[in-house]
Amino acid sequence: MDYDQVRETDPAVADALEGELERQERTLAMIASENHASEAVLAAQGSVLTNKYAEGYPESRYYAGCEYADDVEQLAIDRATELWGAEHVNVQPHSGTQANQAVYFAMLDPGDKILSLDLTHGGHLSHGHPANFVGQLYDVEQYEVDPETGTIDYEGLRDLAESFDPDIVVSGYSAYPREVEWDRIQAAADAVDAYHLADMAHITGLVAAGVHDSPVGIADFVTGSTHKTIRAGRGGIVMCGDEHADAIDKAVFPGGQGGPLMHNIAGKAVGFGEALDPEFQAYAEQVVENAQALGDRLADHGLSLVSGGTDTHLVLVDLRESHPDLSGGDAEDALAAANIVLNGNTVPGETRSAFDPSGIRAGTAGITTRGFGVEAVEEVADLIYRVVDDHDSEDVIYEVGERVEELCDAHPIYE
Repeated sequence: MDYDQVRETDPAVADALEGELERQERTLAMIASENHASEAVLAAQGSVLTNKYAEGYPESRYYAGCEYADDVEQLAIDRATELWGAEHVNVQPHSGTQANQAVYFAMLDPGDKILSLDLTHGGHLSHGHPANFVGQLYDVEQYEVDPETGTIDYEGLRDLAESFDPDIVVSGYSAYPREVEWDRIQAAADAVDAYHLADMAHITGLVAAGVHDSPVGIADFVTGSTHKTIRAGRGGIVMCGDEHADAIDKAVFPGGQGGPLMHNIAGKAVGFGEALDPEFQAYAEQVVENAQALGDRLADHGLSLVSGGTDTHLVLVDLRESHPDLSGGDAEDALAAANIVLNGNTVPGETRSAFDPSGIRAGTAGITTRGFGVEAVEEVADLIYRVVDDHDSEDVIYEVGERVEELCDAHPIYE
């Protein structure tokens, strides 16, 4: 992969792109929301569709010259329908947050009530945090995980729903390591005549491969990102039943955005096609197996895992018991210096703050794409622990960084 054409026009941008490529190749991407798209997806996203406006939907555009844009978007829709089995799919949202926005815009009025998981317990900004437009436009109440088990208290959620009487209940999370019982959340929503939005942003690929239960056909609306565990073009997606199709489409366009990013939709189409290959199921299974191996090994070192383990692509470590003087932010910085890139993260019962949290979150989607198996992941867990346990040691950070680079050389992203 090279950026020679960029360099001819803009050497400064070429320097940054080449630097980023080198950074990705020599570090381990373990931020749970990151992955490595294929060169085919990258090529589609950098294609001539960058030049094309295509406001509207296939066969119903507001501009001429959209015949090939129609072909690409319909391919993305058809492949998404096959992957997830939804009656209606909209592939135009620019992000998972805009996908959620479309559902709110379609089904709620300002001041209506949303019940969602608290951010510090694994929720997402777009589910109702006051810094986000959702928390500013709607009346938001938030549920929490059980502080002892780190898992969703479904009975408590239902009790809260009955007392708060929301218009929509949101499930699906950004830092929750266990399978979600979508039907129990649907039952809580049904009990108060509320809609149910399942945001599967982090687990789109796991659901597509059948290694995580699907909310499609259970929840009224399903949203997601298309670039995390699914490895397609960067953006979002909304799925629903036919009865809500028109409302969702109008909420996406013209309600929330103008012309779709057709080059990103091309990347989505290519990535969805890759996910339909039987090899993708093996990949998704390995992602989960690797995450479980990572969690088990970290636990063997004495680190505390929220919920005691994982069913998904991520582990959430609570540092307060094993390393009470180490914040997640400081652990993140030390690990980054050792070429392991993950993020500090809040944990249930957080006693610090979102800017200086008590935990770290690590995902295995990216390193699995690189070809890491259980044995390599266990070594990565050992390296993570070395840094966490001796985060002030420049020698340890240097030694771990050197070993990480050796692992990266053995598992290149783009050969």
